[in-house]
Amino acid sequence: MDEKRIHFIGICGVAMSALAVAMKKNGHVKLPDGRHVTSWAVTGSDRGFYPPVSICLKDAGIEYYPGWHVDLMTKDGVPDLVVVGNVAGSHNPEWLYVKDHDIPYVSYPELIAKYFVRPNSIVCAGTFGKTTSAALLTWILKENGYDPSYMFGGVSLNEMDSAAFTDSSYSILEGDEYKTSSWDPRPKFAHYSPTHLLLTSVEWDHADVYPKESLYVDAFKSLIERIPQAGLLVLSEKVSKIKRSEDQKIITYGHNNPNYRITELPNYCYMNVQTSKSGISFDILHNEQTYHIATPLLGDYMADNITGCFAMAHQIGIKPEGIIKAIESFKSIKRRLEKRLDGPITIFDDIAHSPAKSKAVLASLRKLYDGKIIAVFEPNTGNRKKESFPSYDQAFNSADIVIIPRLTSVKIAADDPSPPVEGDALADAIKKTHKNVRYIDDDEKLVQYIIDDIRDGDVVVFLGSHGFRGMIEQLCLSFRGVIDEESLDAPRIPFSEA
Repeated sequence: MDEKRIHFIGICGVAMSALAVAMKKNGHVKLPDGRHVTSWAVTGSDRGFYPPVSICLKDAGIEYYPGWHVDLMTKDGVPDLVVVGNVAGSHNPEWLYVKDHDIPYVSYPELIAKYFVRPNSIVCAGTFGKTTSAALLTWILKENGYDPSYMFGGVSLNEMDSAAFTDSSYSILEGDEYKTSSWDPRPKFAHYSPTHLLLTSVEWDHADVYPKESLYVDAFKSLIERIPQAGLLVLSEKVSKIKRSEDQKIITYGHNNPNYRITELPNYCYMNVQTSKSGISFDILHNEQTYHIATPLLGDYMADNITGCFAMAHQIGIKPEGIIKAIESFKSIKRRLEKRLDGPITIFDDIAHSPAKSKAVLASLRKLYDGKIIAVFEPNTGNRKKESFPSYDQAFNSADIVIIPRLTSVKIAADDPSPPVEGDALADAIKKTHKNVRYIDDDEKLVQYIIDDIRDGDVVVFLGSHGFRGMIEQLCLSFRGVIDEESLDAPRIPFSEA
């Protein structure tokens, strides 16, 4: 079978890079419908390349280059297919060349729909926890003899790629509600044909795509309506904005509420949550049976994510003991309360890019640490709009100091009636309900401020989906010098421009 060429515009995104590696590794797989997947030669371009994505691409033997260069994209001939990421703006020369020369192109959700979706399509969706849930559910199935196709937008700390397609009849996909592409405004999960849906939460987010809360909720309502009558909805009790249908099989999960009568408990009810700096433990009650869970994952909210995965795995036929064993060995994914430095001073990195997500992370840390908590926060584009400002009220109360760094530059449409604000305006909005907020637009000064202010027992947590331009690494090196004199000669990591 002849090898074909596929090029990814914007390959450095976590999901795009995962799909690129999967396409490179999984040629000649026979799909359930009898089709064979062609072997692909994979190339990619992006604005810049940084670990861990650059390492993953290099290890997979994928050719990539920084910037947008038509000559490099076509040096071995015109690609047979181009996957266009949302990073490709209307003036991107590679994207313009693709359109001008009628080269076949798809968005990455369309690529997933063609190669990854299986007859038993499990989609993990929701404002919070969808990436962790998709990764954990994938791990549970893999550890129990299933070999699902899957994709989640994170880097696993277990020995597991972020995406793969197989000849299994099961697929597990992270269902992102953000828009598919510049030419398709539908949410990404609209392409995934769920037969099973794990819905973790619905709290208004991405105001740049959903300027009204009702539009955001409607996207999830539409997803639920796609589940066939013989399908399954595993629904968090926290989802209160969506009316439940009597025509669907719905399994609920959630936390034990002292005010519940026994008949009101969720089908899978977690309780007795214990948190420590080494993980969490809790019990799940289902049909009068109690199952004890212990995991190294941090954050008491992880009990909610784990219970949802337990419910879905149990409902498709996996025995509880097999589920529990897999949960115990799951190491999470990078940038989910990832401990970057553990010593007299502790540094965490978390992808929480919204006020609600940051609030949950900070509340969990406050339960574990008595020292001062310094939060460095950069929101996603939608949470830089003034429409989202009410959600910042009280969001950072568990932090002692909030620092807004120089925000990553974003493209602003000329006709945007509510363009994203800059860091000074965001800091002013947070100051309305927090007395200690600083805007520091110089990375070196920000790092030095933390070094000068912090004491043993304190915590620094970086919150946001961007990479913080080397500030985390610089702080880790600085404090390792305090903790371990042998690391004083470690090379300094330069700050990179956004």
